[in-house]
Amino acid sequence: MTPAMRLLVERMAKAPHPPLHTLSAQQAKDLHAKSIGVLDVPKPALARVEDLHIPARDGHRLPARLVAPSHDAGLPVLLYTHGGGFTIGSIESHDIFCRTISQLSGAAVLSLDYRLAPEWRFPTAVHDAWDALHWLAGEGGRALGLDTTRIAVGGDSAGGTLAAVSALHARDEGLKLALQLLIYPGTTDHQDTDSHALFEHGPVLDKVLIDWFFHHYIDAVDRSDWRFAPLKSADVDGVAPAWVGLAECDPLVDEGVQYADKLRAAGVPVDLEIYRGVIHGFITMGRAIAEARQLHHDAAAALREAFGLPSPAG
Repeated sequence: MTPAMRLLVERMAKAPHPPLHTLSAQQAKDLHAKSIGVLDVPKPALARVEDLHIPARDGHRLPARLVAPSHDAGLPVLLYTHGGGFTIGSIESHDIFCRTISQLSGAAVLSLDYRLAPEWRFPTAVHDAWDALHWLAGEGGRALGLDTTRIAVGGDSAGGTLAAVSALHARDEGLKLALQLLIYPGTTDHQDTDSHALFEHGPVLDKVLIDWFFHHYIDAVDRSDWRFAPLKSADVDGVAPAWVGLAECDPLVDEGVQYADKLRAAGVPVDLEIYRGVIHGFITMGRAIAEARQLHHDAAAALREAFGLPSPAG
């Protein structure tokens, strides 16, 4: 790990709270919510911040937040699904990240509060992500004044899984996406790569916690479903171009590389960045970790290129 990352991990280890896997799911949600923004960059003030609801197929209304650097009509949009092992996390936990990406790219970002485990198990989150994308590409996006011909999907960790799966759904349904922005996504059915063995005991994200997340989210019989493990998909031909950002010191790094390789082998354009010496979850640690701020700029640049937007300098 980098010196800054190692120092931060040491400080986190000394924090006076119990490990998440020793808590109930609700206790873990509450504890995670209390830590929001502690290590993040300052929250950007954007011209447009709008809370709304998106209809799901079963009639549930999914909370979402649209942020944009201006009220201009016709902005392209990124649909973002947050990380948290399908069990924790929210719009609020990734609000600063989404605002930062919007500010740096010039695009709108729509952050989705998909339903979480254990109350809502697989494949509810998958359905919520696709329902939101389908709505955004149609009447929803038009009603918000967005350019529904320029849409990207993105997410980190579990949200990266949902984004990758949504991109495959979009390919199958004939919906053309500009980009899939995948930040240390989960892609395997079983966590048996070399990096899972290397980082079995963390830091922060370890085997015990991963097992705890998936125990709440999915039955063992469903783990080979490609909607949980995109690496199991029959083919990825014709899926949207990808920008993949990974953390070197992360159990998920190998499966992220494997998915990037699977996309490349199918002829999908892929830009893969591995941020050296940092851990899973680092994107919300920008106050202390320079690599987080670098990823913010790199991801925003990928969006600008995919959407045909000018750089901030004009």
